[in-house]
Amino acid sequence: MNYRHAYHAGNFADVMKHAALARIVEYLKQKDKAFRVIDTHAGLGVYDLSSAEAQKTGEWRGGIGGLLEATLPAGAQALLAPYLDAVRAANPGGGMRRYPGSPAIVRHLLRPQDRLTAIELHPADAAALKARFAGDFQTRVIELDGWLALGAHLPPKEKRGLVLVDPPFEEAGEFDRLAEGLKKAWRRWPGGIYALWYPIKDRKAVEAFRRELAGADIPKILDLSLEIRAPSAEPRFDGSGLAVVNPPYPLEAEMRTLLPVLADILGEGGAKANVAWLAGE
Repeated sequence: MNYRHAYHAGNFADVMKHAALARIVEYLKQKDKAFRVIDTHAGLGVYDLSSAEAQKTGEWRGGIGGLLEATLPAGAQALLAPYLDAVRAANPGGGMRRYPGSPAIVRHLLRPQDRLTAIELHPADAAALKARFAGDFQTRVIELDGWLALGAHLPPKEKRGLVLVDPPFEEAGEFDRLAEGLKKAWRRWPGGIYALWYPIKDRKAVEAFRRELAGADIPKILDLSLEIRAPSAEPRFDGSGLAVVNPPYPLEAEMRTLLPVLADILGEGGAKANVAWLAGE
């Protein structure tokens, strides 16, 4: 699966992932003590929806575009508010011209005492990210292989925070690297929150990945998934998953409220959402 993100920015997978990301950041803000978010595969930061890549697929129209046009139940609307505030902040003139990636969403939500480390390996993307956050003392941009960051940058000095691991799935073996990377990181910093994104396309690989996490001797792992259509005979990008280690205590209930609403709004026939514990609870 080639997931060069400029083609897919703002699609259903981004909506699900970034809505959950915002809920975790909001939870961390409940205590005055500073925290750090480490984004291991940070990308460009903000994506131009008028670009040739975004226009080629138009996936954002069925993702963030559909969500912004929907009438939301009150509970879901409240849960989505921080995420949608970040989206609107990227479009100060109104409309949808730009979609904020995870570093831009996190940065929008941080308090003055909190910090962001955004890591990106692709030279052009890393340069764009550095330019975007130039002069921002709360954000550090590093050109580095995100997998190395799971060892070199943990634990953060704040001893509180989140590690978002959102690989592009451009190469074979990404599920194995995701599982092994988590195990290494958790040994270094067992108290951190980890959010691991994965595509639901090769369903055998997804189930093997979930089994690997369930057997990893990590006490608490909550698995969130959103599938926008029923499985087909041929593998296709049907869904988005997020495995959350040490999830904030409200996250399970929040996602049980929110994910079915997203399935109704963004899904086709056979859409479904699921919240399940791989370990703990």
